[in-house]
Amino acid sequence: MKATIKDHKSTQDQPIFDVIIAGAGPVGLFLAGELALVKCSVLILEKAEDPHSPLKQLPFGIRGLSAPTIEALYRRGLLQELEIHKRLKNPHQNPKQGAKRQAGHFAGIPFHDGDIDRSQWQYRLPSSTDTSLISEMQELETILSRRAEALGVEIMHGLAITGFHQNADEVTVQSGDQPFKGKWLVGCDGSRSVVRKIGGFEFAGTEPEFTGYTAKMDLVDPEKLSPGRTMTPAGMYLQSQPGYLVIQDFDGGVFHSSEKPLTLERVQEVLRRISGTDVTIRVLHIATTWTDRARQATTYRNGRILLAGDAAHIHAPLGGQGLNLGLGDVMNLGWKLAATIQNKAPESLLDTYYTERHPIGAQVLDWSRAQVAIMKPTPQARSLNAIFRDLLNTRDGATYFAARVWGIFTHYDLGGDHRLAGHSIPNFELEDGTTIGDLMHDGRGILLDFGRNASLKTLAGDYADQIKYISGPAKDQLGLSAVLVRPDGIVAWAADNAADRIEVKKAADRWFVCNPGIRHLKKLRDGTNCQKQISRQL
Repeated sequence: MKATIKDHKSTQDQPIFDVIIAGAGPVGLFLAGELALVKCSVLILEKAEDPHSPLKQLPFGIRGLSAPTIEALYRRGLLQELEIHKRLKNPHQNPKQGAKRQAGHFAGIPFHDGDIDRSQWQYRLPSSTDTSLISEMQELETILSRRAEALGVEIMHGLAITGFHQNADEVTVQSGDQPFKGKWLVGCDGSRSVVRKIGGFEFAGTEPEFTGYTAKMDLVDPEKLSPGRTMTPAGMYLQSQPGYLVIQDFDGGVFHSSEKPLTLERVQEVLRRISGTDVTIRVLHIATTWTDRARQATTYRNGRILLAGDAAHIHAPLGGQGLNLGLGDVMNLGWKLAATIQNKAPESLLDTYYTERHPIGAQVLDWSRAQVAIMKPTPQARSLNAIFRDLLNTRDGATYFAARVWGIFTHYDLGGDHRLAGHSIPNFELEDGTTIGDLMHDGRGILLDFGRNASLKTLAGDYADQIKYISGPAKDQLGLSAVLVRPDGIVAWAADNAADRIEVKKAADRWFVCNPGIRHLKKLRDGTNCQKQISRQL
């Protein structure tokens, strides 16, 4: 629901939310929905009065969704609400090119659909979702906002966080003279995160190589600029449509940090210098700048303060990795924070948010830096660019880069020796046509038992509403007998042969808490983790 400022004027009878989220972008909205899905009370504070912006709409708002993001949306019943990809497809593709259609790029170097060997991705079943889709920031925010509000999330616009303090039990957040109380505060407030700055998080990384410009303009002589991406001796410009331009000026990010006004004259000077033409801008409708500064918080948690999305990591928006990285943070964090709030989490569960997501973020930052290194207008970079171009034109090269760009091999190091541990659960299709993705809409874990093992059904019942038991064969089981799936769709445990109940239970206790109300407590072995958890709770 949308709340007004007067709803929370009183400091006496003020509600205490389970979580206060700073920022109503896709990351903040998705997190709010994940928490509200399992009955946490959530308040979002957004500094912008109006959430809509031309920069969030096509063509500037175009975003490529990677496989983990698509799976996350599918597992929460949101994928079917995306409409833009159905008519847009990849804007760089030409259907007449057939197998040579561009499927993506690295540093502006395309890789092509016909060169990708998808047979190497053995866990992607016929029932799997797409590996990549085109969407729009505005579309995503609309879908995620609608979901959050339907689940009871309060969203307040026009309220910037100006301060906060925490104690052992709660966080008091200040917006001007307006206080709000929550058990937890999560900063999803972007690259200039106030939560990160006030919270004292270290933001380590590298300084920028260029100032990027995104602009919509009317040109007097548009024929002087080439369509698509053009590398020049001075930099790069990309014209997706006439008058819609992205420019990279390798000035070390000086103009972006100067806070000088972004005028028509400035954009025209940069465009002429980078393009090597005397093109003239008649009207500048909208323009913004950005850089390739790459920084990451050295921790994602400080007491009851957490970071996600661009608040936790920033980099150049090359290849659309930032949005996917932020939504991946949420899918990992949401269920862990909710379980912690509801006392359904092992003590160390929330710590795994950082240990799992920080390495993924570091990889993306390095991926971004590598692209910038071969886009520089220098002889050395041009030589590297040529080598990468040759590599991407090979079958192995295109397959590798597609897998990296689309997040096919994204996984967490959970230990154990099974090949699927830490990976996204394949989208198994059961005999009745139901898929695993269909069964994850409620945000619970799943114990998938292909062999209908009665002891596994009993074990799943020990964890009450945290794990649901699904039994029966699948159309393609990939040689597995049983799989334990976390609420985020990550495989916590798997077996090829007969399931060892002790091993399953050990894996379950790592991520979930036994239900202290189960009726067969006396039948459990002495000294098990479950009994220890129960005794602590009793």
